[in-house]
Amino acid sequence: MKITLGQPVADFSAPATGNTTVSLSQQQGTNLVLFFYPKDNTPGCTSEAQSFAQHHDAFQKVNTSIFGVSRDSLKSHENFREKLSLPFHLISDQDEQLCTLFDVIRPKKMAGREFLGIERSTFLIDKDGVLQHAWRKVKIKNHVEDVLQAIQALEVPPVVPEKEQQKAKEQDKETSYEAC
Repeated sequence: MKITLGQPVADFSAPATGNTTVSLSQQQGTNLVLFFYPKDNTPGCTSEAQSFAQHHDAFQKVNTSIFGVSRDSLKSHENFREKLSLPFHLISDQDEQLCTLFDVIRPKKMAGREFLGIERSTFLIDKDGVLQHAWRKVKIKNHVEDVLQAIQALEVPPVVPEKEQQKAKEQDKETSYEAC
């Protein structure tokens, strides 16, 4: 089963740093950002994790939890988290359960060698467990700000033009007269 924008995400459970287990169901009522990255302690992944850490307070203000996800071991994650003083937990997906669910494993090339690896991707799941946004082939610059803006847009009710508001009021009046 794979994820689909606008649809609920299947519940999952995975081991994370701090001797915790993260599941979607325990995040109910909170927006959730999952950022998938290739490997702990690499320059791009370090930069991305630091960027999410720098904006952690802003995410908390909009009721959003952040988790980094890679196939690294919990021991590697603990070291990476401690080294960078990350204020959020990292999920170890060694069995690729989440990588498969979110379809982030892609063929890659490095030094003339082909292999399957994680494509840098971020997913926004709303407080009701619905996938609201997916960023794939992420470029780190300004990415975290884009994610934060998308969350803030979820929290803002849509603006209804004045004409539509007036029309709705008139319909309400008609309905109340009919009820008498």
